[in-house]
Amino acid sequence: MTIKIKVYSDYVCPFCLIAKKPFDEAIKGRDVEVEWMPYELRPYPNETLKPEETYLQSIWKQSVYPMAKEMGMSMVLPKISPQPYTHLAFEGYQYAKENGKANEYNERILSAFFQEEQNIGEIEVLTKLAIELGLNGEEFNQALKARKYKEKHQQELKKAINEVNIQAVPTFIIGNQMIAGVRSKEAFEEIINQELKPTSLQFFGEGMSCGIDGC
Repeated sequence: MTIKIKVYSDYVCPFCLIAKKPFDEAIKGRDVEVEWMPYELRPYPNETLKPEETYLQSIWKQSVYPMAKEMGMSMVLPKISPQPYTHLAFEGYQYAKENGKANEYNERILSAFFQEEQNIGEIEVLTKLAIELGLNGEEFNQALKARKYKEKHQQELKKAINEVNIQAVPTFIIGNQMIAGVRSKEAFEEIINQELKPTSLQFFGEGMSCGIDGC
């Protein structure tokens, strides 16, 4: 039985990268079908966060850095100020998805921002990353400049907000179960095992996540 999983995330959410490690470990060797879904925490023209803000630095010091260290991950609060909008990165994701590189692209954009401090709001940066993954750089670049995937991306955002009721990221929909925030490998495994027993949609909150009011 193949378990279908949808993961809602944003490329400027540090917990989305942190949660990916135990999630990947939990699904390794499992018969699962994972689809990463877009969710912009601060879509244009809303103001994005600034790394110099005391509030953001406090969150990283108290939550992000300790959790990343516990997971054995290297992460930094990118100095890019203000933080980039992510609509272009997500439009690039739609291109990568069409060309069989969805998961690889998703992971590369997250690591580029939080581990290399690359400005993922710039088309040239995104193009360079796409080329690294073996995608057609010229085609990718032109698709972003022409906003070829703008409508597709906006449709996905509307579904996330109006139909799925996503309010924070990361949010994992594992079969009939909705789980918000970072979880341990064991917690993900338990939820997957529970999904083998069909039930109605359940919501598991309280994990560390990013919401529209901040992260």
